[in-house]
Amino acid sequence: MIAPELLDLLVCPETKASLSLADDATLDKINAAIKAGTVKDREGEVVEDAIDGALVREDQVYCYLIRDDIPVMLMDKAISFDAFKLSQA
Repeated sequence: MIAPELLDLLVCPETKASLSLADDATLDKINAAIKAGTVKDREGEVVEDAIDGALVREDQVYCYLIRDDIPVMLMDKAISFDAFKLSQA
């Protein structure tokens, strides 16, 4: 997973807001939605592959997916976090 030192340095590329790791329940919910084919990134492309983690923007509007322990910090690849907010601490 992401080292705490790196997490402290990462910010949203759009707003420069801080990011936090999504909890396990949220990841399960996101991966279930990905499996169901209902998750699209900001470009409108369907996210097809399960994720290892997610970095949630401070305002919980978007999250950035983590694949193979590497955060994908591209604004167009972020996903809306609206459907997953309830289980995020």
